[in-house]
Amino acid sequence: MKLLITISIFTQGIIGTSGFVSMQKDSQHHYALIDGRRGATNIDSLSNMVPSPETQDIVGPSDLSMEQENSISSFDSNSPVLDGELAGDYGFDPLRLAKDKESLWAYREAEVKHARLAMLAVVGWPTSELLDGKIAAMFGAESVLDAGDRAPSLFNGGLEKISPEWWGFCLGMTASINLYSAARAEEGLPGYIPGDLGFDPLGLYPESSEGKRDFQTMEINHGRAAMIGVAGLSLMEAQTKIGVIDEMPIFFAPATKAIEDLVV
Repeated sequence: MKLLITISIFTQGIIGTSGFVSMQKDSQHHYALIDGRRGATNIDSLSNMVPSPETQDIVGPSDLSMEQENSISSFDSNSPVLDGELAGDYGFDPLRLAKDKESLWAYREAEVKHARLAMLAVVGWPTSELLDGKIAAMFGAESVLDAGDRAPSLFNGGLEKISPEWWGFCLGMTASINLYSAARAEEGLPGYIPGDLGFDPLGLYPESSEGKRDFQTMEINHGRAAMIGVAGLSLMEAQTKIGVIDEMPIFFAPATKAIEDLVV
């Protein structure tokens, strides 16, 4: 199970990197070709300082069309629905679930919601295991963690320890957000995209179309990685019967203690 979590972590890095490269591809493709050729050009320049016609062709404007460039870093789905309109669209739909634009947007709405929940969960899960005992002691309450320092979950059990009032609050909040999201989707606001709740209290969302696209891509890529990661956390704890903070202390304990535990 440790391997599963490690794969999840590496997947997050790979997805984040691929998303960043995809965002920067259009503006930096020309320079990437120059950098790719630079090593060979520097070696050749030792004997001949004059660039060859071949080198000049390489560092010149790219002959690749946008469609050809997108196919280099995308899956070949041959789906007319996956046309790159939505951020994070890499053409991956092997089961052909998206039949038309309406179904595609419905799936993206669901994906964005689950991605945002997963990003909260992948941070909140280990944080709860780190702090629940201390917070419970401060208020004179009983910790909801089990003997293995595992947080309550569907696989771990212990959900009955959570206050019914808290479950009611969570359900009410979730229903309110979903109703508000559905209302915004039906309004047909200009520039609306799936998952757009108009929530940006810190004003971080860029004004430019390019900046908005970058933020959307980063969010969906990190959300996809988080969904994989939180699934890995839940399966690992169910299998090992040990909390993730104890199973993988290198990510949560002070560096000296983590190294000591690994060595011993």
